[in-house]
Amino acid sequence: QVQLVESGGGLVQPGGSLRLSCAASGRTLSNYGMGWFRQAPGKEREFVAAINWNGGRIYYADSVKGRFTISRDNAKNAVYLQMNTLKFEDTAVYYCAARSYTITTSTSDYNYWGQGTQVTVSS
Repeated sequence: QVQLVESGGGLVQPGGSLRLSCAASGRTLSNYGMGWFRQAPGKEREFVAAINWNGGRIYYADSVKGRFTISRDNAKNAVYLQMNTLKFEDTAVYYCAARSYTITTSTSDYNYWGQGTQVTVSS
């Protein structure tokens, strides 16, 4: 069983930056592919970024490509999402998720989820 806890969300102006962190406990994250997803009010949860166990494979949603960077530190059992040039439409609850073996972009493929952290982009 993997427990995931997100942090780092908050209120930021358009064009600003935030760094989300996902801390894991229960199992070593080096055995898992990790993903970040987000859910805006009234919308379905959507894929943002994913990274495989050693960082050798990374996927991004087109909407965040070039602005967001996913990374991981297996020694610290943590995954990060650096978000730059934030836009109003990035406002959502951001979730960290884990799954065994390969990474995918599908919400339903991930077995373990954090509780989410709110990111609000507003002027």
